[in-house]
Amino acid sequence: MSREPDLHPIEASHLHARRERVFIVFAGLFLGSLTMLNLLGITRFIDLSFEVFGMKIPMPLAVGVLPYPITFLCTDFISEFYGRKRANFVVLVGVGLNAWVVFILWLGSVLPPPVDEAGTFFQIKTLTLGAVFASMIAYLAAQFCDVYVFHFWKRLTKGRHLWLRNNGSTLVSQLVDTTAVILITHYWAGALPIDGDQPISPQLLTFITSGYVFKLAVALVDTVPFYLGSAFLARYLQIDPSAEHDRGEDARNELPKK
Repeated sequence: MSREPDLHPIEASHLHARRERVFIVFAGLFLGSLTMLNLLGITRFIDLSFEVFGMKIPMPLAVGVLPYPITFLCTDFISEFYGRKRANFVVLVGVGLNAWVVFILWLGSVLPPPVDEAGTFFQIKTLTLGAVFASMIAYLAAQFCDVYVFHFWKRLTKGRHLWLRNNGSTLVSQLVDTTAVILITHYWAGALPIDGDQPISPQLLTFITSGYVFKLAVALVDTVPFYLGSAFLARYLQIDPSAEHDRGEDARNELPKK
């Protein structure tokens, strides 16, 4: 028989502690993935090109994109069990965290080095700062879009059709994110590996399409873990995600008055 861990004085009950710890796991995974993708950013592009009926489909992908889909899965879980306000709060914390990363990069670049050298740090700084501005604008637009569309479908379907709000919110927000980050990274930071001798628009379209196709594929695959995870967490956290539709969204977080 499993034993519940001892409660901290601020934890109202074992159930309350369990819910908060699960929230911290999702928030931590979200923030860690977000920081990693901005640090890795466009430091390297990988080639996932493939052939269909003998025709080569180009698919260059920035390595920073790899952990990105997990951020949307985390906000979907948070939205499902903790509500829109908490999901938006985590998104805003992510903005602050990236501002902190930028500050440390700036501080590290202005402090005197032991020798006069450019070094790997400055290469990372140049690539990271070039991508962070673009990714943060895209990130804000996409994450708030994800949370909004998720709850739009949740209200519209009265809490039913989990697959619809999971995929619908992610697919729309990923399109917003991919388009914004590619265009801003190119036109503001000039950090994409663009061939200046070739037309720019087809190359940008290739970057947008390849990034979106990757995110689309991951979003469709993560429907299964989202279903299984939601079913498990509904029992483990003793939360009925559809209950808010019986009483109205405003009553969801209503606390008893003393």
